[in-house]
Amino acid sequence: MRTSLVVAAGLIATVMLTPSVGARGAASQTGRISPHESVTGTVDGAQLTIVYGRPSMRGRTIFGALVPYGRVWCPGADEATTLESTKELMLDTLRVPTGPHTIWVLPTEDKWTLVVSKEPSGFHTQYHPDRDLGRIELRKRDVATPVEQLTFAIGRRETGVGGTISMTWERTEVSVPFTLVQ
Repeated sequence: MRTSLVVAAGLIATVMLTPSVGARGAASQTGRISPHESVTGTVDGAQLTIVYGRPSMRGRTIFGALVPYGRVWCPGADEATTLESTKELMLDTLRVPTGPHTIWVLPTEDKWTLVVSKEPSGFHTQYHPDRDLGRIELRKRDVATPVEQLTFAIGRRETGVGGTISMTWERTEVSVPFTLVQ
């Protein structure tokens, strides 16, 4: 009887563990449709990191179609895109404290706006306007060669102090300058 209970308990434990191991194995074999990436840059002693999912065009029209104009959008896939800095920043005229913040974009045909949220994380389709830290206008330009995967970059300004955060996808690049709060 005791042997039967031990065998039964072992069998139950094996069955209970198998689905999670199988799910993990399947996810690692197939990967995500949009791989997750992070980009890090150090500018004037601050380390900035953006973590995001990198969707691809895959033959689709992105802006004005897949990403509609006039609606707040998470620039990424799956989890909300996050921006984190080791020092307080001024993104153009918006003061952004340290710590992770989710970032969102409001694209229109002629003007794009960056929305910085107080939320440190979230899901890419669950934007909460009551949690906005602030909004600033992005600089927008067309690029000649289409960019297949959504791409963020952090770099130093060519002259002066501070840096630039940019996002490029399809034939559009948007950017915002930043400096450190002194």
